[in-house]
Amino acid sequence: MLPTARRLAKKAGDIGDSFASLSGAATVPLPDRFRRLKCDLVRGKGGKIVSSWSRLLGQLKLENQLIAAKKHNIIPQISFNNLEKDCEELRDEIHKRGVVVVRGVVPEHEALAYQHEIEEYVRKNPTTRGFPQNDPQVYELYWSAAQLKARSHPSFLKVQRHLMDWLWNTSPETEISLSTPLTYADRLRIRHPGDQTFAVGPHTDGGSTERWEKEGYGKGGVYDKIFEGEWESYDSWDASGRVKAVNNLYDGLGACSIFRMWQGWMSMSHSGPGEGTLLVNPLIKLSTAYLLLRPFFRPIDEARGPGFLDADNWAFTGESDMTSELHGATPDHRQELNDALHPHLELDRTVVHVPPIRPGDFVAWHCDAIHAVDKTHNGTNDSSVLYIPVCPVTETNATYLAGQRTAFREGIPPSDFPAGDGEAYHVGRPSEEMFRSWTDDTGKQAFGLEKLAAGDRALPGEKRVIEKANRILGFE
Repeated sequence: MLPTARRLAKKAGDIGDSFASLSGAATVPLPDRFRRLKCDLVRGKGGKIVSSWSRLLGQLKLENQLIAAKKHNIIPQISFNNLEKDCEELRDEIHKRGVVVVRGVVPEHEALAYQHEIEEYVRKNPTTRGFPQNDPQVYELYWSAAQLKARSHPSFLKVQRHLMDWLWNTSPETEISLSTPLTYADRLRIRHPGDQTFAVGPHTDGGSTERWEKEGYGKGGVYDKIFEGEWESYDSWDASGRVKAVNNLYDGLGACSIFRMWQGWMSMSHSGPGEGTLLVNPLIKLSTAYLLLRPFFRPIDEARGPGFLDADNWAFTGESDMTSELHGATPDHRQELNDALHPHLELDRTVVHVPPIRPGDFVAWHCDAIHAVDKTHNGTNDSSVLYIPVCPVTETNATYLAGQRTAFREGIPPSDFPAGDGEAYHVGRPSEEMFRSWTDDTGKQAFGLEKLAAGDRALPGEKRVIEKANRILGFE
C-alpha cells in the first residue's frame, strides 16, 4: 500500500529547511501588516514600555555577567534517582534558567545500544535521508526501534510527568493535563567529530512571527504582560494561555503544530562543551521579554562603542516611525537571533554549553528558550542524541497525536515534518504489534494506542480534556 496522499501537502526536505540561515532562502522585508500589528500592540502604552525596557536592560546586564562567569556550571542538574527531592530543592533555579539536565534517566548501556541499533537500521536502509546530504548528521528517522524504545521507556515517561506537573502551573478550568505525557515523534542526531555543517546558531522554536501575532500566541494572551510594560509579572511557566495559542500559522518545514512544554534530547553518547553539543541561554524570562520588545527600539548612536547598550541610547519607535521588522523572525522558519539584531543578550557570552553529558542523560529546555549547537564538533567521538520533547494532553496535541499514530502505522514522517515515503519501505522497521509487546500501558497511552485516564485528583479542565482527547483518538 502506498503511503497516504495527505502527506503530499508538504514537500520533501530536511532539518536545514527550517532555518532561514541554512535553507538559502532570501531575506525580504515583512509585509506592512506587521508594522500595523506592532503599532496595535504598543498603542497607548509607550511610556510603560519604555520604562520596562530600561528596567529589563539593567537586569540583563547583571545577569549576563553571572552567566559569563559560571558558564555551563550555571545549568541546574538533577538525578533521576532523586527526582522529587532535587526538583523541589532546585525549583526556583530551574524556573529562572529554563533548562535542566536529568542524570541517569536510562541506564548507560541501554542508551549506547540505541545508537548501535540506529546505525544498523541506517546501514540496512541506505536511502535514509539526512542533513547534510553528503554526510548525514541529522537523520529523517522517526520510527526506528531505538526511538520507539526511548520514547516509551517507563523512567523517561516518569521524568516527563514530573517536569510538567512539578514545574508548570495552570488554572483549574484550563483544558490541559500535566500528568499525562504524549509522544511527539522527532528526529535524531549522530554528529561526527570535526563536523562544521550542523552549525545551528542561536534560535527559538515554536514559531517566529507568531509570537507577536494576534492569531498566534496572542490568541492565548501568552505575552500580554510583556506588551503592557510589565514583564516582571509575566509567568514563563503558566500553561493556561498556551493551550489556546497557535504557534504554527504558516506550516513551514520547521513548524511545530503542538504545545511542547519542554524541548529536549536524550543522549546516546558522552559529550562535553565544544564536542558538538547543545548551548542554551539560561535566562528564560528576561530573554523572552527582550526578544519581544526588541522590535520596538532602535539605537540612537549606532556606533558600537562604550555606551551603545545603555538604555538612554535606545529610542522607542512609536507609530510615526514604526517598521515591519521583527528582528530575526521569518514566517515558515524558526526564530533566529544574533548579536547584530539582539545586542543586549550578549549571545557570545551568555549562550553557554550544557555540562558534560553521559549516555542516558536527558537535557530539557523551556519551549521559549534560546539555544544553539556547537559550530564545530571538536571531540573525538560521535555526539549522538534522540530529540524527544515533553508534551501535555491538550485538544490540539491529541488531534496531532491521532494523525501521528497513522504516520507511525504507515512508516511515513509525521505531518510537521518534510514529506516523502520516509520509512514506509525500510527493512527492520518495527510493527505496531512489536511495539505493543515491549511497552507498558503508559507507553501505549503516550502513543495514542490506548485510552487515556484522568487521575482521582484531576482538575475539572483536565477531566474535560482527557474526555475530548479520547474521542479524538477514537476511544469513545
